[in-house]
Amino acid sequence: MSTRRQFLKTLPIAVATSLAAVAAPSGAGAATLDEKDPQAVKLDYKADTRKVDQAKFPRHAASQTCANCQLFQEGASPSTGSCVLFGDKQVAAAGWCSAWEQG
Repeated sequence: MSTRRQFLKTLPIAVATSLAAVAAPSGAGAATLDEKDPQAVKLDYKADTRKVDQAKFPRHAASQTCANCQLFQEGASPSTGSCVLFGDKQVAAAGWCSAWEQG
């Protein structure tokens, strides 16, 4: 009887854990952000920080990249990650946008 009770107590935890694992988004299947995406255009996103227009953004420094921004979250690959500003799309770690904040 004790074994059945233990099983019934752990069943909800096992089901919840299984559902969470299935529902959790994985960075591997996420699309990469295109510089022509409307949100990317709005924030002047560039996949390569070296291609930022210095005349338009005089405070931009080449050392500023998505990888060292507060809004960047590392992904499965060291070259990409996610950004809270771009939803489920992956941004380049070497990229930059006008919302860059020291991380």
